[in-house]
Amino acid sequence: MEGWRIIATVLLAVAGVLLTLAVMAKVRDHTQSSGQVAIGGAVTFTILLILGVLMLTVLPAVVTWVLVAVVVAAVSVMLLAS
Repeated sequence: MEGWRIIATVLLAVAGVLLTLAVMAKVRDHTQSSGQVAIGGAVTFTILLILGVLMLTVLPAVVTWVLVAVVVAAVSVMLLAS
C-alpha cells in the first residue's frame, strides 16, 4: 500500500472526528433531540468510514486529495462559524 494513501486517510480520519462532533452539535442545537443527534453522528461516521476504505483501496490520487481538502475545508468553516 502506498504511503500517500495512508497519510490521506489519517488526515481524513482526524478531520472526520472533528466533523462528526460538529455535525452532532449542530443537530443538537437545531432539534434538541438526542435520537436525531445519534442518527446525524452515525450517518456522518458511516460516510467517512466508506470514504476512508475507498481512499485506501481504489480511488486515484487526485480524487483522494480533493476529498481530504473538501472535508478539511468543511471542518474549518464549521468550526469558525460556531
